[in-house]
Amino acid sequence: MGIVKKAVGIVSLIAVCILAYGFNAMGAEYSVGSGNDDWWTKYPDQSTGVGGEVNHPAWVLDALGSKPVVIYVHKGCSYCAPQTAALTKIEDEMGDKFTYFNISADGTDERMGEAMQAYDPNGGTMYVPLTVIVTLAPNSEGKVVPVWHSTEEVTGEDWIKNYIEDASAKYSENSANWNK
Repeated sequence: MGIVKKAVGIVSLIAVCILAYGFNAMGAEYSVGSGNDDWWTKYPDQSTGVGGEVNHPAWVLDALGSKPVVIYVHKGCSYCAPQTAALTKIEDEMGDKFTYFNISADGTDERMGEAMQAYDPNGGTMYVPLTVIVTLAPNSEGKVVPVWHSTEEVTGEDWIKNYIEDASAKYSENSANWNK
């Protein structure tokens, strides 16, 4: 009987470890910093403007007053199509968790230039699709500030969902301490 109890205990421990790993993989949590996967308070390491201050557009800061923000700047091209489809699906599933700005890069919306200028992850030449997620988190001094992460790559649903889930958690945790 002792061996059975030990076996059940070991199997239970293994199951808990697997579940914990699975939950962690599903709900990735990103740090505030300047690395490739971090939430950024200033221009990140890969940017030509590394360490520089970001001028968040007023319309982003206004929207950030109620929930995280997702900005998608794109064209109707075949390269952008998979990212467009992923964001459309995510907006249908999770749209209540964020304010969504779906901006055409055809030049008819002035927010396009503001978003590209503020949130280009690399600096220099700006490309589409540009996907940006903005939320609130403490900076290195502990002050709650807008933080963002962006990419000009086609990332797919999992990447977007992970950042939106983390953005929602960070927003819930920090929004009460944000002074615009």
